[in-house]
Amino acid sequence: MKRRLVAALATAVGMVGLAACSSGTPAPAAAVGSYSGQSITVWLMSGDAPSAWQTAVTAQFELAYPGAKLNLVTQSWTNIQQNVTQALSELTPPDVVDIGNTQTAYYASTGGLLDLAPYVSELGGGDWSRTMNASALSGGVQYAAPWFAGLRVVMYNKALWAKAKLSPPSTQQQFLNDLATLQQTPGVDSALWLPGQDWYDFDGFLQQEGASIIARDSGGKWTGDLDTPAGRAAATLFKTFQSYGHAPMNADETHPVEATEFAKGDVASMIAMGYEAAAVLQANPSMADDIGWFPMPSPTAGVPAKTFLGGSNLAVAQNTSNRTLALGFLKIALNSANESAFAKESGFLPDTDSLYSALSGNAYGVAESKAAPYAGYTPLVPTWGRVENSPNPITTLFLTPVLQGQDVSPAADVADAEITARLNGGQ
Repeated sequence: MKRRLVAALATAVGMVGLAACSSGTPAPAAAVGSYSGQSITVWLMSGDAPSAWQTAVTAQFELAYPGAKLNLVTQSWTNIQQNVTQALSELTPPDVVDIGNTQTAYYASTGGLLDLAPYVSELGGGDWSRTMNASALSGGVQYAAPWFAGLRVVMYNKALWAKAKLSPPSTQQQFLNDLATLQQTPGVDSALWLPGQDWYDFDGFLQQEGASIIARDSGGKWTGDLDTPAGRAAATLFKTFQSYGHAPMNADETHPVEATEFAKGDVASMIAMGYEAAAVLQANPSMADDIGWFPMPSPTAGVPAKTFLGGSNLAVAQNTSNRTLALGFLKIALNSANESAFAKESGFLPDTDSLYSALSGNAYGVAESKAAPYAGYTPLVPTWGRVENSPNPITTLFLTPVLQGQDVSPAADVADAEITARLNGGQ
């Protein structure tokens, strides 16, 4: 679910772990007694935790639990859902797992995750962001703890916007007006680069229009629900925005890589993640002073539009062999010093709203934090992952056909049928 969110996180975060050590917050106090011979294994997804962060957290863990060993194991995204599901079913699973924030409901449904409700207070959960914590709940039960999150905001070319005598818009209509002006500005090839199958961008449009995507029918099954006024409005609005550029209608943000397109200097704006700026500068270092950020605006002045919130949660395996150390790792990984340092270096959201000040000075992070209260998720149901399996029917059967001129309602009906089949056992 979040592999695109963390595609370049290791580079973006840099020395976050070392920063945590020198943040001014004291390291955890050494525990009384010895934990000699005890150990836990933590699975972290590739790109989520850079080596410096792992080194710092390991040192803090070993200080807090003398004699204990922390085994941090990096997992590949390939077949990850099957691998984690299998591991959690075993008698000796990894004690802690890093899971995509929309995967919690699925893993909870397998019975493999520990209910963290009795431990929320000691984990600092009283201060967790309500928005982020929503993804760590399933059926109202606390099956995980929020770790970090990120969302898409508008990255814009300051030089091109200045050439058009424009500044960041405060409303959706103003943004559309600005795009029309930019498209006529010399040197601009695409006012907005918006690939027609960029699923996470489109999910924001669906949320903004109030589209539920799926609904529960009278028999209790989940069904596709795109052929609604809200679903049709989202596709129509996306088509309007997509028309102000030359991004492909039938490909996602990696075909071609949108950061590479932006780096050419003739794209005025795109909806992006913070780490994409690094990719732009790698391709074109001369743009260092040209990159700016603002939240995607909604129809209401000063209110950001709704967007998809991706990220990571940390969960404890139900069958962990050492609950004390597993929970101890969570307390350290999620403490305010490590959360703040991680946010400061990466630009991603910490799990506590009061720590957003750590994003000060990071233009992406500041824009992101303004949009965070309006962000949301894909449907948090156990079988949702099947819907996003490639090819994603929401974009391939619904959005792209609409962009190519097909009527909205028939395309939505086709997509709804495929979504319904996947939610109830297909693919």
